Amino acid sequence: MSEYERIWDFMNLYQAHKTARKGKRSTKEVIEFELDLAGSLSSLSDSLQQKTYSISGYYRFFVHEPKERLIHALHYKDRVVQHCLCDEVLGPLLDKKLIYDNAACRIGKGNHFALARVSGFLREYYNRHGAAGYVLKCDVRKFFDHISHDVLKAKLRRVIADDDVLSLLFMIIDSYETEPGRGLPLGNQTSQWFAIYYLDGFDRLIKEDMRIKYYSRYMDDCVIIHEDKAYLQNGLVRLRTYLGEELKLEFNDKTQIFPLRQGVNYLGFHVFLTDSGKIVKRVRQSTKCKYRRRLKYMCTAYASGLMDYEDIQRVLASYHAHLSFGHTYRLRERALSRFVLKKQEIDSNPSTVMRL
Repeated sequence: MSEYERIWDFMNLYQAHKTARKGKRSTKEVIEFELDLAGSLSSLSDSLQQKTYSISGYYRFFVHEPKERLIHALHYKDRVVQHCLCDEVLGPLLDKKLIYDNAACRIGKGNHFALARVSGFLREYYNRHGAAGYVLKCDVRKFFDHISHDVLKAKLRRVIADDDVLSLLFMIIDSYETEPGRGLPLGNQTSQWFAIYYLDGFDRLIKEDMRIKYYSRYMDDCVIIHEDKAYLQNGLVRLRTYLGEELKLEFNDKTQIFPLRQGVNYLGFHVFLTDSGKIVKRVRQSTKCKYRRRLKYMCTAYASGLMDYEDIQRVLASYHAHLSFGHTYRLRERALSRFVLKKQEIDSNPSTVMRL
């Protein structure tokens, strides 16, 4: 079976549907899709096989955490195609090309993996060099909005040989732009894979040319630890040049070099070394504020029937798992263990069921 055949294979599309519907089974689009599930999947399979498939367009909404962002989301049938495309072809092809410490989106990795790696880097660095050293923290300005379609397509041509797969990918890329020839929609699963692969040459410049040992990247958020400030300053010049000339991107104002003793803000935590070499991971104040707002919203949503008990349990379990990664015992005790839902009291005084 060719790579493209795996995308229109009926059973693969069925598995993609089961993945795409998780947490959304009660939505109108999923209900309508499942009214004639076999027919819906067959129609998708036929359109892909006959190369008549096209994206139905996007609907837009804002998210406000960790900052306000405009999300362009696909309609359900297109999400099924993207899950099949990513799970069967794009993900497996790109994953084996990436460096180990490219952490976003990949099976067995994620933000906790990236945080654990940075913590391990700090521990190993301290054992070799002590607490004196420097951190280069890099962040790309409006990363998704500024990704070049032409550069991305050229990169994909190097790793994907199936012309039908490439045509499908290029159609998805061209379905959205923030300005002519630029931009990826934040809501697409393909966008996540495109984004982590887009900076692969950047990763290899750091790891293979600059020989940096302590490096982690989560999407466009990068951390480099080194004992020599001048080396990092020269490296930053090289990285800035590569980013502009090869990828048509630029760093934002948050990119900086600072002493290791200040610790590192990374993925919602402030990770730092004590004088004795202990690694401390504390939740950043901005992350606490996000959880506070979310917990307050869940009180109101439960009272009005917008969220049920099972939905809230899943969210709380996710928060507890994330917070447990750091030194947050007291925070979790105050915020999560005292979270009690009482419909008759929530509207009048939500603060009685949640404190942070």
